[in-house]
Amino acid sequence: MARKTTKPKRTKPKSLAKTKARLKAANKGTAAKVKPPKVQARADAKALHGDMPQWKPAEVEEAFRRFQAAMPEPKGELIHINPFTLLVAVVLSAQATDAGVNKATPALFKLADTPEKMAKLGEDRVRELIKTIGLYRNKAKNVIALSEKLIAEHGGKVPGTREELQELPGVGRKTANVVLNIAFGQPTMAVDTHIFRIGNRTGLAPGKDPLAVELKLLEVIPEKYMMHAHHWLILHGRYTCLARRPLCEKCIIADLCKWPGKTTLMAAPAAT
Repeated sequence: MARKTTKPKRTKPKSLAKTKARLKAANKGTAAKVKPPKVQARADAKALHGDMPQWKPAEVEEAFRRFQAAMPEPKGELIHINPFTLLVAVVLSAQATDAGVNKATPALFKLADTPEKMAKLGEDRVRELIKTIGLYRNKAKNVIALSEKLIAEHGGKVPGTREELQELPGVGRKTANVVLNIAFGQPTMAVDTHIFRIGNRTGLAPGKDPLAVELKLLEVIPEKYMMHAHHWLILHGRYTCLARRPLCEKCIIADLCKWPGKTTLMAAPAAT
């Protein structure tokens, strides 16, 4: 009786299977190897101390050329109607997310879109309308106080200088810079946690405090990009250069970045 022979099962070579897996991961944007948290933490500490290679002027120019090409007209994400509501929204955004503020302000601004209406609304009502925002009690107090000060000293108008803005309750340098940039078209640099992180992490503008980073950015960024630079950097920090897990594989300036913790040496294709 003839012995039956069975054909060996065909199996895909392991190398081919691995290649396909990598391609699948790359298509999902997850191909870059994430470095351990301790490695990233050491890299961030090194960056914070200014121990980073300095960017050359041509590299800074190229980075902002790419930002501009990717987003020619960037916009702030806080909902507002006029300079006053912008001022209030920025004050409310301190230690809170723009998304969280945007959930509360439409109802508030429907009732009060001027200092006069806000002051008339009163602290208790404002507190009730913004209670979903962190530190809402103190913020409600500041919103009413700044509204009254605008009425008493500025004819109900938002002033257009940093000095006058910073005299208002709840308004610091960062808030003043945002209002000056968006409402008055001034090329200011409002350094929040995102820009502070990017300035130090990338080596673009290292500094031990927000003011140091702000002054360095004003020094190195070409004047033609300054009007929108603050928006580009905030959005880059908010959606790409994240604090815990930076998306280096999606970063359009990855090849220029000096951070030793980055996961790729190549810029995302969108940069071209």
